[in-house]
Amino acid sequence: GEAAAAAGGPAAPGVAPAVAQAHAAVRERLRSAADDTATEDAKRGFIAAPAGQVRGEDGEVVWDFDTFGFVQGEAPPTVSPGLWRMARLNGQAGLYRVAEGIWQLRGFDLANITLIQGRSGWIVVDALTSRETARAAMDFARRHLGDQPVSALVFTHSHIDHFGGALGVIDAAEARRRRIPVVAPAGFVEEATSENVMLGVAMGRRAAWMYGRPLPRDATGAVDAGLGRAVALGRSGILPPTVLIGPGTQDVELDGLRFVFHDASGSEAPAGLVFAVPQLEAFCAADLSAHTLHNLYTLRGAQVRDALKWVGQLDAMLEQAEGAEVLLHQHQWPVWGAARIRDFIAAQRDAYRYIHDQTVRMMNAGLNADEIAATLRLPQALQRQLALGGHYGTVSQNARAVYQHYLGWFDGHPSRLDPLPPVEAAQRYAALAGGPARLREAARQAHDAGDFRWAAELLRHAVLADPKDREARELLARSFEQMAWQAESAPWRNVYLAGAREARLGPPDRGIPRETVLDVLQHTPIERFLEAMAASVDGPAAEDLDLTLNLTFSDLGTNHVLRLRHGVLHTRRAPPAPDAQATLTLTRPFFLKMLVGQAGALELLVSDQTRIQGSTIALARFFAVLDKPAGTFPIVTR
Repeated sequence: GEAAAAAGGPAAPGVAPAVAQAHAAVRERLRSAADDTATEDAKRGFIAAPAGQVRGEDGEVVWDFDTFGFVQGEAPPTVSPGLWRMARLNGQAGLYRVAEGIWQLRGFDLANITLIQGRSGWIVVDALTSRETARAAMDFARRHLGDQPVSALVFTHSHIDHFGGALGVIDAAEARRRRIPVVAPAGFVEEATSENVMLGVAMGRRAAWMYGRPLPRDATGAVDAGLGRAVALGRSGILPPTVLIGPGTQDVELDGLRFVFHDASGSEAPAGLVFAVPQLEAFCAADLSAHTLHNLYTLRGAQVRDALKWVGQLDAMLEQAEGAEVLLHQHQWPVWGAARIRDFIAAQRDAYRYIHDQTVRMMNAGLNADEIAATLRLPQALQRQLALGGHYGTVSQNARAVYQHYLGWFDGHPSRLDPLPPVEAAQRYAALAGGPARLREAARQAHDAGDFRWAAELLRHAVLADPKDREARELLARSFEQMAWQAESAPWRNVYLAGAREARLGPPDRGIPRETVLDVLQHTPIERFLEAMAASVDGPAAEDLDLTLNLTFSDLGTNHVLRLRHGVLHTRRAPPAPDAQATLTLTRPFFLKMLVGQAGALELLVSDQTRIQGSTIALARFFAVLDKPAGTFPIVTR
């Protein structure tokens, strides 16, 4: 109840009997699970553990190794025993010897760094989220293994927690000077950078909820992220690949070792790869498998992943990993032994295939996404596999993803074709219930009976109908808390608790600072920014404008013609248009500063990196109709 106390509201109530009953069922499932070797496997090869904090150049804490130190012993009443078990396993940060010539750094960020001994140095697999945590991990490895250079860098896929710390692994100038091979799947830079441009603001706002960024680190707040402890703060960057892995299989020699790369794009990530190192009897599955059910759809928001492609890649891995004695994951810990590896991959494959096939079967029987998500369960044999627990993704979430992949948002019911907007519908529901007080009372009865999902549904309408209703907001927060304390999925728990926090305190004052990904944006094609600019045009405000502008990059020697008409912005790379009302000449670095909010109208006028020809009024009108979202939009109280 810290958030409630800060808001002047009552402290959060204790754990409801319904939550305690759910926890008892989870404990029973854990006891009846298949042979659990995770505790021993997660500790296997331990060398040393880090402590203290990692700080950025500004002195701010980027990562705290001790912040989850409370995750010890038995699960408290406010955490699902399944999630608590996963949090304890993920909490074992340190340097580990995986096999001869292979080490992993875990718990320095959400993902792992894998070190593979080459002839002259380390072949580094993945680079965490931020340069600060990656540098701390590499320094820690050198402290315990000796000072070795980086001889190659491999990016397994295009998610930022696997490449964002690249400049902490090796400096860009050094990588160029020493001609360090940087291996990545084809399309890597395009996918890695574009995800942070078009919808970076909305994704950042939602990712903060999914990973529990605004929550306290305690037994009533964030305890884990499912795939790892949390996502690090700090600065993210990228190194352009020098070796691209295209469709199919490709042999590449890196620092004296033969790597067999297999393209895995379009499965867990838009651009991805897995690989074998035959000489070391090792296979890296990247994020295609893990010790938890993964996401076919991520709660931060992204394009839905293709379940069949994921299943197909896992099926192919059964052959690709033939001969491997260790299966490396870029989250969590490995799997050892050829037989165990085969069983592990096969179980993961079967789980995703079952979710896909049964969802499709029920879709064809006429069930909608909500109905399927409420009824679909994995077979008992798969439920007993603890590595398929819903600590990150969940069966219901993935079933909805399959539905969305094939049939989209419309469930076929005519009333859903053009529904009322949420606020207007909420106001009518409140009136139908006999007014806000009657609606709150019905919700309170549901809450007290342990029916928290129904209480939250009723209170969603109550709060949307009247965001100033403090009593409804507090009861909604309490309902979210009970659902959070019951949730086995870390992202679900974090989203519920972030929702409870917003119900009490309102939305944040500041969004995720975009300057933290400035080093990533520097490698993004100008066209992607212009596409995002077109998507930021306030159509109603711009519908009467007819503007043609030239955007000239003096350092790149390129020009883009921007035409705004009918509230639509079209852009194309072309020579300057002679009929343009204005020409803005600037450098790419200044353009990026404008995009992340480090430069505004005044800087545009006085900077030595810019020049304006033609009508400044036309240019001002253009910039006036571009939305500049702050990333602080309300979610619960809109």
